[in-house]
Amino acid sequence: MNPKSVGILSLQGCVEQHAHYLRELGAQPRFVYQKDDLAGLHGLILPGGESTVMLKLAHELGMWDALKALARDIPYWGICAGSILMATHVENPEQPCLGVMDLRVRRNAYGRQRESFEGSVCIEPDPPPSPDEGTQQREEPAVFIRAPQFVSWGPNVRIAGRVQGKAVYLDDGQHCVTAFHPELTSSGWFHERFLKRLR
Repeated sequence: MNPKSVGILSLQGCVEQHAHYLRELGAQPRFVYQKDDLAGLHGLILPGGESTVMLKLAHELGMWDALKALARDIPYWGICAGSILMATHVENPEQPCLGVMDLRVRRNAYGRQRESFEGSVCIEPDPPPSPDEGTQQREEPAVFIRAPQFVSWGPNVRIAGRVQGKAVYLDDGQHCVTAFHPELTSSGWFHERFLKRLR
């Protein structure tokens, strides 16, 4: 069976660490620098970095409309800045976004660079257990760097993980977003989970 080809939007930001985990899990990473690099992908990671820079470059390179269209066909995973690009509304300040997930995001809600921190994400069971089933809480490490806050989301979006009670990992069945950087930890669990949803 051919390995899944997973794109990593490589206009700016944290990309190489994602490729490392994808290779370890048997997937084929592809660095996406231009519109033609999107062809034939099974999934796309929109990494952390600076969302305004990614936004500017995606428009300059003629990728913006192609990124919107491809989201109808393959799963996206937005990480920190990538989650801002995927949202339908952005605050602090407002900026254009792809509208991939029914989500309102507030930029830099956890503070500036010096307020960065590491935490443990409490993973919600998938699917959620019935009331009479016992729950076994899983925790995964995460790094928060100028992280956004997920302010509100639509009825088809579920909370997949929390830190200190706040939603930091959301899933709408096809796409997912994380407010944190799992690629900067020693765990490839989030990458493995993303690969499981690829056709």
